[in-house]
Order: sequence, then C-alpha cells, then structure tokens
Amino acid sequence: MAITADDVSLEDIIPISLDFAVVEGELLSYFYFQTEELELRLPFGSHTRLFLSEVNRAWSGRSALGDVREDRHDLVRSSSHTPSNKAQILAMPQFGLRDNLIRCELLKNEDLYTYPEDFSFFLGTYNVNGQTPKESLHPWLSCTLNPPDMYCIGFQELDLSKEAFFFNDTPKELEWTKAVSEALHPDAKYALVKLVRLVGIMLIFYVKKEHAEFISDVEAETVGTGIMGRMGNKGAVAVRFRFHNSDICVVNSHLAAHIEEYERRNQDYKEICSRLQFRQLDPSQPPLTIMKHDVILWIGDLNYRISELDVSNVKELIGKKDFETLYSYDQLKRQINEEAVFVGFVEGDIAFQPTYKYDTGSDKWDTSEKCRVPAWCDRILWRGKNIVQQHYQSHMALKTSDHKPVSSLIKRVNPEAYKKTFEEIVRNIDKMENECIPSVTLSKREFHFKDVKYMQHHAQTLSLFNDGQVPCQFEFIQKPNEPTYCKPWLTANPPKGFIAQGGSVDIELEVFVNRSTAPELNSGKEQIEDILVLHLERGKDYFISVIGNYLPSCYGSSIHSLCQLREPIQDMSQETLREVVSAPINTEKPLDIPKELWMMVDHLFRNALKQEDIFQQPGLRSEFAEIRDCLDTGIPDSLPGSNHSVAEALLLFLDALPEPVVPYSFYQQCLEICSNASQCEKVISMLPQCHKNVFNYLAAFLRELLKNSASNRLDVNILATIFASLLLRSPTKQDLAEKRKTQEFFQHFLAQGSS
Repeated sequence: MAITADDVSLEDIIPISLDFAVVEGELLSYFYFQTEELELRLPFGSHTRLFLSEVNRAWSGRSALGDVREDRHDLVRSSSHTPSNKAQILAMPQFGLRDNLIRCELLKNEDLYTYPEDFSFFLGTYNVNGQTPKESLHPWLSCTLNPPDMYCIGFQELDLSKEAFFFNDTPKELEWTKAVSEALHPDAKYALVKLVRLVGIMLIFYVKKEHAEFISDVEAETVGTGIMGRMGNKGAVAVRFRFHNSDICVVNSHLAAHIEEYERRNQDYKEICSRLQFRQLDPSQPPLTIMKHDVILWIGDLNYRISELDVSNVKELIGKKDFETLYSYDQLKRQINEEAVFVGFVEGDIAFQPTYKYDTGSDKWDTSEKCRVPAWCDRILWRGKNIVQQHYQSHMALKTSDHKPVSSLIKRVNPEAYKKTFEEIVRNIDKMENECIPSVTLSKREFHFKDVKYMQHHAQTLSLFNDGQVPCQFEFIQKPNEPTYCKPWLTANPPKGFIAQGGSVDIELEVFVNRSTAPELNSGKEQIEDILVLHLERGKDYFISVIGNYLPSCYGSSIHSLCQLREPIQDMSQETLREVVSAPINTEKPLDIPKELWMMVDHLFRNALKQEDIFQQPGLRSEFAEIRDCLDTGIPDSLPGSNHSVAEALLLFLDALPEPVVPYSFYQQCLEICSNASQCEKVISMLPQCHKNVFNYLAAFLRELLKNSASNRLDVNILATIFASLLLRSPTKQDLAEKRKTQEFFQHFLAQGSS
C-alpha cells in the first residue's frame, strides 16, 4: 500500500492542450478532468484542489497573449460553497491575517447567527470477519422509523486475504458497498459523499440528497497501527467535513486484539489521534487533527474485552441480562475512567448482550477450542455539544457481528444573520489603526532537551502572549541558505498561527530522532542544536535557542560500525564512535555480526519459534524503549518485553540501518537475477563479510521459524514480504514490480535446505 510518497510511481505524462476542461460531475463525490486522451475522476478535498490549481496554472501559462486567463476562475470549482458576496470572498484563506481576525470575531459572536436544528446520524459498525454479504443488511440499516439524515457505516476485517493485507486490493469493497446501498432507508434518497478504506477497515458516508449542498470541505485520511506502525491490518480510517456551521469528524478504527492487550489498544488509540491529520483548504495552514472538530463520532471494533471474569461467569450474567454488573468489568469503561483513552468522549448505556464472539451463521457463543469470553468489542462513542442518542443496540438478525446507530443534534447556520454579523466585523476591522506594531511576550527563549533517545518523543512548551495593541500573526521562518525553518529532528506545532489581542497560544517544540536523522547524530557529525526564528507579520523577529544531547544508539548505526564495537554503544566516547565511522578497518578483529542483532535473534530463537502471529502482531512502544535501552547500555543482561515487542524491535533495527544488509550497490543486480537461485546465492557470497554474515544468519533463523509454521502461522510469502523490503532496499524509488522481484530473490533463501 502507499505508505509514503516513495510508494507512488509515475505511470504517464499527459500534455495539457488549450481545449481541455475541468467539470464537476453529477455525483457529490468527484470532479471530472477531461482531455481527448483521458478522463480522471478526482475525489473532493484539498489534495484535488491543490492538484487542479497547479493544472490551472500550467494551462494559463499556455497562452502567451493571456487571452484565455480571464476565464480562469470558472475553470476550477472548489468543494466549498462558491463565494457569493464580498464578505465571503474576504474570508477566503489567501487573506491571511485579516481572515484569521474575521474568523476569531465570528466565533465570539456565533450566537448571533446560529441556531440548533435536529439532524440524525445513523452510525453503524460491523466486523464481517472476511465474509462476503450473505444476507440483506436491511434489518440493520433501515431499523429506524424515519430515514436518518446521514449514514456513517464502518466495517472491519472486510478481507482477511494476504493480497488485501500486502497490496490493499480487494473485490469485497464493491460487494459490501453494494449491499449497503441496497439496504439504506427506502423513504429517502441518498448521495454517496465518501468511501475510504485501509486494507479491511472501511468507512462509507452517505447523506440525504437535500442536505448535499450543505456539505463542504470533505477530506479522508487513514493511518495504520500494525507492525512497525505502518501495516494497515489494524488502524483507522476517517472522514471530516463541514455541515452548515459544524466541523464533524467520523473515525472508524480496528484496534489490537487479544484480551490481555488493552495497553496496546490504548497505544493504538493515541497513535491514531496524533498521526491522523487532515490537510486544510489553505495549504499553508497546519493540518487538522481529530480533536480539532466540533463533533467527533468514533465507531469500530475497539477490541476491549471483559476481564477478571471467566467465560462461565460472563455467560451467567448475560443469561440474567445483568448488563450493568457485566459492564463494570469492561476494559474500555475502566480505561476511560482512568482517563487513559477517549477523554471527553461519551458512550450511551449498554443494554444489549456482548457482540463478540459467536459461531458464524448462528446466535451461539464461540464453541471453538479457544472458547472466547464474550465481549463488547464493537462500540460507538462521541464527543461534542448538543448530541442526544436515540438508541444504542445490537442486531442479532445479522450473524457475524453488530452495529450501533446514534443520532445527534448539530448547529445550522442562519445565512442572513451570518452576512450581517460578518459585514459589521469587516467594518470594525477597517477602523483599526494600521500604525500599531504587533508584539508578543515569550515564556522563554532557551530550550534544553536532555538525553534524547532514538524514536522517543521529547516536547517542551513555548507560550506566546500578545501584549500589543492589535491581533498578530506569527510564523517560524527559514534562516538564510537553509531549506526549512528547523533541523529535521525538530518541529514546532503549530509552526504558524494567529493570536487575538490579549490572547495567548502554546507551541509544542518537539524533538524526535528517526531513521533518517539518527546516523548523523550517532556519528557525532550532527548535534541537537538549532536556532528558531519566530517572525511576526508587520513586526519584529525573535530568536529561540534549542540545544540538547543525544544518546547514541545501535538504531541508525551501520553494520560495519556495530561489528567494530565489542561494548555497548553508550559506553563508547564520542571520539571513539567518530573514529569507528570514519576508519575503514579496525586493527582488532571485528565481530561476525552486531551483538545487538544477535541478542534479538537469539531471544526469539529461544522463546518465540512457536509464537502465534510473530512478526505480524505489533509490540508495545514502552517495551521497545526498554529493549532499545538494553541494547544500547547492556543493562539488563537479557532482553525485556514480550516476544512481539522483540520481533518488532528487530524489524525496526533493520529498517534503521543507513546501508541495508544487501548494500545499495548490489540492489540492481539482485533484481536482474531474482529468478535464478544459484545466481542469487552468488551475489550474496560477494557481499562485504559482515553484511554477508548478517544476511545468512537472518535467513537461517527465518528457516527455523518456518519449521514451526503450524504454530506461528507464518509462511514463505509472509516472511519474504516483510523481510525483503528491509534487507533489499532501493537507493531511489521502488515500484511494485521491483518489490515483487525483491521478494522472489529472498524466497530462494527461505527454502529448507538453503545454505
């Protein structure tokens, strides 16, 4: 799947002629971009607007005389409402400081031009366990007397096949979408606004056709929280949109499984909240996070279980319909009470029996060997004002899982009052004295980050107070001859913003060292040291110092360097590390393989050969930190953490190598001979000695894992897919065909009997 921009390839280049056109299609969901050669359907959202604005600019440039530029504003239409008066035009993003001031005043006077109006949202969640639709969804989706105004339908485990997992492609998307569209309430007509899917997690958003014109700013995003924080077998998909005057975000998530893994579920939730971000209309503005919405509707298979009760006790309480007592043992309820997750969210009273786990095709509890304890895995929560739940129920008529519909009240704009308030604010702004110079007070100007570690988040707060006579706009700006406003290991959040007169804002200065920044810091070529320039529009600049110390790590160090180090890396002086990196050969005999790699593989060999879902289920971030510290300091003597955490730590170690196990210089040759086993072995025999040792050591370990496939559920394809991308990394761009070749290459070494 496309995890980063590097995963997307350029297929073709189409010249833009003067007779091309961009038209909005009949459906709410798409633009149509037509030339004689092709027709593209582009989904609504800022990505499309950004693309079309670039196309428009290129098209405008085709005319040397400029005779076609007059029609440019008709060419590309935004997914927002078309500006119909001067006040609205003034409020568009390009007006910067003025726009932010108007927006601030509008929020203060919101009660003058808004009033609440009832709209109903049907929210449904259904883990379909990889099945195809075998029955009508009508009893679920049309269970309400009156047709809802909107549908937000979430699915999990849409497709459990390896093809869906590794290539994000499945025919079941169309099958389930068709089943949904055929089961919507018959007393209304609906338009499909958005469909977004990540592997088996899918969210479909429908709206009554009469409401479609009031939907704008539609964006969709996904985030995977599976192994290495990337794979999409677990994670979330989300849609955000503006409806009348309310910004709404709908999230469908599938969190980590297994009864004991509630901390992993908490971690998944936090990662989704921090990593899932929506680009704004104005590309210069920082992205919107989930929590920056008026209303958040969260659905999905959250996978929280019932703990401290055995299966017989749980079934006894269910038989008595004593759901209140049973709910007191619910992990999600307990985690919310402890404010570990979903702070500020509300869930309705649960008056239905647990929705997991039944024998497929029946209402019988799980009769398999594992005999799972029943649990309320499938949940619906919300956050925001003026929301009333009309019902919360499961639907036993559907035999795989359940859904839970919810209705809510949101605000609706009164357009005439809005216009009047808007124009009054604009007039007041015009009266402001332009001579007033903005100024701010900074909480401090020096920040020290102590003992920064690999992949460990460090943050400190910079507070700005507007002590001037006018509102101000701030931005961190680039220093001369530097490409960005800060070093790559540092970010300021938000990097720009608006502060009303007498107001304040907190900026998080965040330090995070990843695989791209670690090598230079490990070697001492780079230091935790930077100067930020905070610029006030029409005002002065402020200089902020950021310093710190980085603790070297085996993560982001080269195989060659680590083989020279017989002691833990943090026991070495900075001077020694510099010498190891710069010196081609050490006089002392190097280690055959890095000791850190040996510790992880040996731990897994002794403890995890039969571990179910090893290298497929993620570990805990907290345990990764303990494993990293153990490898870097030698304390304690043996690795801490679960088998899954050690397995993920191994994958992250390989991913962080500056030069992969198969060096970049051999990459092309490996692709060319990938189908010839003997040639593949010959290439590996030519690798530098320490790289060859590591490759052969890992391959031998993976072959041992495959001998226990009945227990660990691994096969050659899974291991080749996971490890080939880490051992044979492309020096530049890697397309899908290349990925398949690297897998074919590595599969030769996983066959039993390979040397």
